[in-house]
Formats: sequence, structure tokens, C-alpha cells
Amino acid sequence: MPHRSRLAILLLDLPPEHHAAGRDFWSAATGLPVQPDDTDQNWSSLGSLADGFHLEVQRTGPGTPPRWHVDVETDDIPAEVARLEALGARRLADMGRFWQMTDPAGLVFCVVGVQTGDDFERHATTWPDPGGVPSRRWPVLGS
Repeated sequence: MPHRSRLAILLLDLPPEHHAAGRDFWSAATGLPVQPDDTDQNWSSLGSLADGFHLEVQRTGPGTPPRWHVDVETDDIPAEVARLEALGARRLADMGRFWQMTDPAGLVFCVVGVQTGDDFERHATTWPDPGGVPSRRWPVLGS
């Protein structure tokens, strides 16, 4: 059965000792204001970029190296994980509601459920059954 996905979120993972300085630097560098998450002090957003691509900052645990990672959002996590594995990705950890994976070079990324709502609807790629050709859902002009 076809499913949809898109590269949706770029996360800056920062351990506690680098969190505030890194968050503030990227806010100033991009000109995007920090939007703290009122329910979780470990998260803040720097907003939405081109095509609804979100830039987020998360505080990680001590000892985690500073790094960037991306989230692939999808309407079918098992299908997207299988598709990406067929392309060379590896499962790293089942996080309950999402999968942490690595690409062929060892870079960490996550496969998550839909988080960006209308942006997902506008920009997701539709993936057919394995072996098919992908298609894009383009918005109707004037909508």
C-alpha cells in the first residue's frame, strides 16, 4: 500500500553545557526567534523554513556530542523504515513511537509520525508499493 513521507525537521542536539549558547547562536545566525516549548524545557523551535522545513533545538543528555539530525515524517512508520532500510539505512533503536536509524555513513536520523500537519500534506512524497515510482502531491493553485 502506498505511503507518504518527507524530510521535515532539522534538529540541533545539544548537551546541557552547550544548549543555551548553541540555541542562541543559531537563532541569531538565522534571524529566527527562539520559541520555547512551554511543556518541555528541553525543546525549543526556531520556526519554519522553506517548504515548511522546521528547525528545532533539543537538549540531550550529558556526554552526548553536539550534532545535527533530521526527522523523516511519515503517515506509515513501518513502511517508511522498511523503504529506508532497502536503501541502506539501519535500525538503531525503537523509541516506542518512532525509530532512531542511521544512514549508510552512520549519521543518525529518526522516522517519526506526521508532526507538521498542513506542511506534510503540501510537501510529502507518495511512495508506491515497493518497486514503484514515487509521485509528489502538488497543491492546487488558488487553494
